[in-house]
Amino acid sequence: MTYYKLTTKIFLILSFLFAQGSLFAETTIQNETTNILVAKAKSSESTKAPVEEDFTEDDEDIIEVSDPFESINRKIFSFNDKVYVYALKPIARGFRAVIPENGRVATSNFFSNLLAPLRMVNASLQLKGEDATNETFRFLINTTLGLGGLFDVAKKDFKIKIKKEDFGQTLGHYNVANGPYLVLPFFGPSSVRDGVGLLVDGAYLDAVSYIYDDETGRYLLVKLIDIETTLSLDKDTYEAIKKDALDPYIFIRNAYIQHRAGAVEK
Repeated sequence: MTYYKLTTKIFLILSFLFAQGSLFAETTIQNETTNILVAKAKSSESTKAPVEEDFTEDDEDIIEVSDPFESINRKIFSFNDKVYVYALKPIARGFRAVIPENGRVATSNFFSNLLAPLRMVNASLQLKGEDATNETFRFLINTTLGLGGLFDVAKKDFKIKIKKEDFGQTLGHYNVANGPYLVLPFFGPSSVRDGVGLLVDGAYLDAVSYIYDDETGRYLLVKLIDIETTLSLDKDTYEAIKKDALDPYIFIRNAYIQHRAGAVEK
């Protein structure tokens, strides 16, 4: 694999994380509605200032975030915001207009199925036998009965739900700390630990990279379709955060760290 091809794949893998960035906060809200972040996210502009300050102080007690590069991170956050608003999201809206939702859901299922070996391997590394077994069955069922993964038959008919695992979670399982919070150009929210995890998953467990090992152009196209399909199915979560959160940077940073902490604990 050439240096150019490797760096290109790393770029797209991390870009997918950026495309998912707005979903981290949504997941946190749905799964941890009793957390202070929910109250902060739903607070309106009419909320009294002393209450807002109390939320900030409580957040700091609940969520410990190492952000020594905040000034730089904020500048990169602003840059990524423009990339999202003027490039990624317009294409996603085009997907919405052209492709029926059922078609986009099937496409999303297909790419999710390709990640089953990644989830299975990381569950095994964490000695989560039940999760690894479930992912193995999900892959076999959806690849066959689900027509190559287009339909999530494992969930619908066999009640086997997906359990997301990655190498960043594996490192966390063995008590590797997050390290400093990072906002990467084009890539979005991350940390030192999760950055290493993404590189390992992308280099060794990305099924698409094996399928198109010598076809960089097709690899890029497939990854772009994956990214834009995911964004097209999102209900403008990021836009809602920008509108309602007192400080979108802080909200997304805390939501990301909390989401990852919860993922490691499960």
